[in-house]
Amino acid sequence: MEAGLSWTDDRVALLRRLWEDGQSASKIAAQLGGVTRNAVIGKVHRLGLAGRARGVEEAPAVTPAATAVEIETALAVVETQAPEPVAILSHRPAPTFPVPAPTPEPVALSVSERVTIMDLREAMCRWPLGDPTTPEFRFCGARSITGLPYCTHHAEIAYQPAAERKRDRRVASFR
Repeated sequence: MEAGLSWTDDRVALLRRLWEDGQSASKIAAQLGGVTRNAVIGKVHRLGLAGRARGVEEAPAVTPAATAVEIETALAVVETQAPEPVAILSHRPAPTFPVPAPTPEPVALSVSERVTIMDLREAMCRWPLGDPTTPEFRFCGARSITGLPYCTHHAEIAYQPAAERKRDRRVASFR
């Protein structure tokens, strides 16, 4: 919003009227001047104005006292406004995606290998196990690979080849 322009009572009244008339936020912003579409949407939400469904025309209102002719006319209008179903045909075969390799079953660690931070030594695996906010939190503690902070099992999880990570992301994005 430009400096000096604010939501005066007149601008808010115009916003309400244009919104209730079904104008888009972009058109309202252009008519108000000095505000963006997003500013209009934000003000609409702060004012609690009713949202509108997109692309759906309302059926004419039918009161309980309506005559049979009025009801038939209203239904005919709704039926003529309904779009015809369209068949979607594709000339390409359905894409096939590579099946991801099954993940290896987690290796259960013996209780004696799970160590607290006070018992953790340089050659031990630093893979965290459990919730750090609980007293049961431990580290793997198995013998780590020289130069790495993890054991063989946890290094396989932590360090994946770049090509495999990209393939996993591609497969996940199609789901």
